[in-house]
Amino acid sequence: MTAATRVSAGSLVPGGSLLPGLVVVAVVSATAVGLGAVEGVALGRPIIEPLVLAILLGMIVRSMRGDDKRAEAGVRFVAKDVLEVAVFLLGATMDVPRLFASGPRLAAGIVALVCTALAGGYAIGRVAGLSPKLAVLVACGNAICGNSAIAAVAPVIGADREDVAASIALTAVLGVAVVLSLPLLIPLLGLSHYQYGVLAGLTVYAVPQVLAAAFAVSPLSGQVATVVKLARVLMLGPVVTFFALRAHRANASTLSVRKLVPWFVLGFVVLATLRSVNVIPDQAAEVAKRVASWLTVAAMAALGLSVDMRSVRLVGPRVMIAVAGSLATLVVLAVALIRAIGAK
Repeated sequence: MTAATRVSAGSLVPGGSLLPGLVVVAVVSATAVGLGAVEGVALGRPIIEPLVLAILLGMIVRSMRGDDKRAEAGVRFVAKDVLEVAVFLLGATMDVPRLFASGPRLAAGIVALVCTALAGGYAIGRVAGLSPKLAVLVACGNAICGNSAIAAVAPVIGADREDVAASIALTAVLGVAVVLSLPLLIPLLGLSHYQYGVLAGLTVYAVPQVLAAAFAVSPLSGQVATVVKLARVLMLGPVVTFFALRAHRANASTLSVRKLVPWFVLGFVVLATLRSVNVIPDQAAEVAKRVASWLTVAAMAALGLSVDMRSVRLVGPRVMIAVAGSLATLVVLAVALIRAIGAK
């Protein structure tokens, strides 16, 4: 067999060119999950999620290894295709009826808050000098559910890898700061434990961070915060669909459902609907949640591995200003909502 024949045969092996990248992603992902477990044992619960650890570790490995052409195909596959599968599976974890369990006034208030926070966050980002796509990512991360929202919206709007990494990394830093500082608002604003639970659910980014910020105060705060947070996460589907429609109007020349809305967005909506009418049982939803979590960690590791830290440093200060401004706006809106609905 000649060298040319061997190369040709090797290129036909399914996933052959993907393997080096998949191995690197797997190692980084496993390390992030392991560190998250250690953090949970040491601190009682993980404050910095494995998802965030994965992207940070990926960026560190990329900086140490430099460009690795052999791993590029596998890393790109995980960052795009695997991430889309993760977003699709997230639909099976949605529980739409829970939105109404907190009362129609609070449910309507959450929808209004998310929409207002999106518009305000985008405006703040543009004033801070961010590009339109990066401003959208920062606004979505603040308004909905932090990293998950950024990860879900990014492929729909065609965001650059550096923009995704910068928005996730800096949103994560402030997310931890919110967990640690939010309880200080209880005496300052005279909040009850129920009101604080609403505030935590409306402002803290990730679900694990919500649990850390709320259950540390009281079981009531934790329970209320969890329900409110889930209701807020339900806005992810409509928001992703909105940006998909917007991207279509800006770029597409022909109308088709396949081009109008990405397959994983349609799948997300279908699974969320099936879950809400109990076609998808609790056990299956839990499995989907775990698989989606693992795939998202892998996708974030791949994202970190594909990012040039120099580009992140250049955009960092502007992103920090935008994230901080959006977060402050979100807290003010949340407190105003609590006062308006008379939550006690």
